[in-house]
Amino acid sequence: MPKKEILIIDDDEDLSFIISEMLESYGYSVTCAGNSEKAFELLSENSYHLILLDINLPDTTGFELCSELRRVSTVPVIFASARTSETDRITGFDIGGDDFLPKPYSMKELLSRVNALIRRTYGFSQEEKIVSFGNVTVNITARTVTRNGEGVSLSLREFDLLAYLCEHKNTAVPKEKLLSEVWGAFSMVEPSTLTVHIRWLREKLEEMPAQPQFIKTVYKVGYMLEVRE
Repeated sequence: MPKKEILIIDDDEDLSFIISEMLESYGYSVTCAGNSEKAFELLSENSYHLILLDINLPDTTGFELCSELRRVSTVPVIFASARTSETDRITGFDIGGDDFLPKPYSMKELLSRVNALIRRTYGFSQEEKIVSFGNVTVNITARTVTRNGEGVSLSLREFDLLAYLCEHKNTAVPKEKLLSEVWGAFSMVEPSTLTVHIRWLREKLEEMPAQPQFIKTVYKVGYMLEVRE
C-alpha cells in the first residue's frame, strides 16, 4: 500500500527534521519546505495527504498560504504554532485549517493528531498488519494489543519496540539496531533502557516472564520475537 505523503511547512529546520524522522518511522513519507515559495513549488508538482503548517514563515504567514491553498485544494491542514491566542486559533479554522496544535507539543500528541486526521479523511486501511503468537495478537496498523482477548495497555515506546520485533519476527535483531530504529539514530538512550523495556513487555505478554517463550534473548546479539507459523 502506498505511503501517505505529508508536507511540513516550517522554517525551523531542526524541528522539521525531528518530526520527519518520527513520522517516517510510523510509515509516512515526509517532505519539508522552509518557506511558502518552496511549499507552492512542491504543491504544484506533487500531491500530499496532509500538511503540517506553521503560522510564522519568513516570506508570508501560514494563514495566507492556507487561504491560497484552499482555492484549489481540500488537503487536510494542521496548524502547528507558538501563536496560541484564541484569535489565531479561530482564524486558522475559519480559513480552512482542520486542526490546531500549539507549540511546544509532544511527538506522541502530534502523531495522534496526524493519525486521527488521516483516518477521518481517508478511512481506515483495509490491509491491516496483524501478528499473533500464543494468546497475544498485535495489530500493528491499529496499534492495539490483546492477550486472551483482553486489551493490553502499552506505552508508546513499548508498542514501538514490540511492533518492530513483530515486523522482523523470527529474526535476531541487534540491540544497536533496536535502539536506533525505536528510539532514534541520534538518541542518547542507554542500552539498559532497552533491557528494561524488554522486561516490561515480557511481564505483560509472557506466561512466565523469567522464561520467555516468545520474546527471546539472542546471546551476544540482541532480541528476537519467535513466532511459530
